[in-house]
Amino acid sequence: MKNKRRIKPKKICMKTIFWIVVVCIMFVNLVPLLWMLSASFKTIVDIMNPKKMFVFTPTIKNYIEVFTKYSFLKPIINSLIVSTGATVLACLFGLPAAYAIARYKQNKLSLIILAVRIIPAITFLVPWYIIFSKLKMTGTYTSLIMANLLVSLPLIVWIVTPYFGSIPKELEEAAFIDGSSVFNSFIRIMIPLSAPGIFTAAILSFIYAWNNFLFALILSSSSTKTLPMAVFNFISYTSVNWGGLMAAAVVITGPVIIVSIALQKYVVSGLTAGAVKG
Repeated sequence: MKNKRRIKPKKICMKTIFWIVVVCIMFVNLVPLLWMLSASFKTIVDIMNPKKMFVFTPTIKNYIEVFTKYSFLKPIINSLIVSTGATVLACLFGLPAAYAIARYKQNKLSLIILAVRIIPAITFLVPWYIIFSKLKMTGTYTSLIMANLLVSLPLIVWIVTPYFGSIPKELEEAAFIDGSSVFNSFIRIMIPLSAPGIFTAAILSFIYAWNNFLFALILSSSSTKTLPMAVFNFISYTSVNWGGLMAAAVVITGPVIIVSIALQKYVVSGLTAGAVKG
């Protein structure tokens, strides 16, 4: 009885600490998002007035300006093209590479991909710019997609490889006995069984390309600039359109947040399932 009484306060203490940490993390992450959301419905006067922090008259003027005065529709389309293109190509090249690493122990290939994953993306920016300048491809969708692919491809391989490795080899061996080729077993067995992991990797790849600012800053043009680049329109030498900037930030982050929340269980299961062998 004494041991049970000692254990119970310990559990209560651990739970209390756990929830305190959770609340602190939520506070740090949610407060800036809530402030951004509320500021997007304020005038510049209300944003600068501390007394209007919680009580203010909401307005949708900022959102109207985002799509009329600042023409945000084109950057949205550009971001969709670049993010989707980089994600699709990363899956096409990354899934076979992940399968080869998982099944055939391609350690050298794994080390190369890991090295690319570790090296900061900014390291490749100057070489990419020189190459695309020589090929006269700067300011094109192709250059932006290829630049994002450099980061998205290792991400796909890094996430999906342990997932492929967790699938029993006996399933493929049974297919080989029935006359299936390696390609058919990869398409009909490995891909369907690894769908949660592939889905997770594709979502993370898309989010990275959607939010990437560095490559767009150097390689995009006025006709191919993406959403992170379009935010610059709200900043001038003399002033900052804070209301429009916050509305633009909501437009950029809103879809990503909604998709992440809606697909949260798939992302979590995809990231953890590959950690269990067999």
